[in-house]
Amino acid sequence: MKTLYRTQATATGGREGKASTADGVLAVTLSTPKELGGGGGPGTNPEQLFAAGYSACFLGALKFVANKTGAKISPDATVTAQVGIGPRDDGEGFGIEVTLTIKVPGLEKSEVQKLVDQAHIVCPYSHATRGNIPVTLNVE
Repeated sequence: MKTLYRTQATATGGREGKASTADGVLAVTLSTPKELGGGGGPGTNPEQLFAAGYSACFLGALKFVANKTGAKISPDATVTAQVGIGPRDDGEGFGIEVTLTIKVPGLEKSEVQKLVDQAHIVCPYSHATRGNIPVTLNVE
């Protein structure tokens, strides 16, 4: 693989700490949700950050494949990522699951589904998670 871009982020304090990128563009306070035994403070958490990254990346992949086919993706198109976390069935730790909900106004659902299927191949998040976690794709 020829790397075109590389970034770096560092976390301190775990789920009750801080995380930031080396360039300072992203700097967040982290808080553990009450559902995971934390105080539910005002900070974000790794699942929210993963959801934001996956949804943005998948929409970018959708636009990429649409451009190759000549389809027009509305500026109002959205990808919503719902990320769940819980104990794994093997009892050895935790796992995550993802549901992506894709809305593309102005295109037929069948056409969007074809683009979504291709985007799921192109998207690096989808590639990284394939076979590792459940990912459900819902076209609305």
